[in-house]
Amino acid sequence: MNRKPPDSKGRKPGGFGSNRKPPDPKAAAKRAALNALKRAQRQADRAGVKLSEWEGEFLGSVSDRLKTYGRAFGDPEKGAPGQALSALQTVKLKEITAKAKGEKKELKRKPFKRRGAPPE
Repeated sequence: MNRKPPDSKGRKPGGFGSNRKPPDPKAAAKRAALNALKRAQRQADRAGVKLSEWEGEFLGSVSDRLKTYGRAFGDPEKGAPGQALSALQTVKLKEITAKAKGEKKELKRKPFKRRGAPPE
């Protein structure tokens, strides 16, 4: 018989998924970014939210660059090495998604007050 003996943990070699390659993190980041862009556009369409011309162009151009180059920015200093979107693109995408969901962004900062001024 040409069978291999079980390993030290009692598992037989060549089980389920033994011929599979490990997932490519760059491809996974690309898919996740494309899905997020599609999801934002779909949510805006379903909710009837009118995106500005700039936001619509942003979603389209970023998805085109992702499909062509695998990432949407050229300068490596603008984003993490394995990511498909830069930090600012990610923030803008989150803003568009929040707008499509109808979430209002509350002001987190308080206005400056004078020091030592008596309370009125």
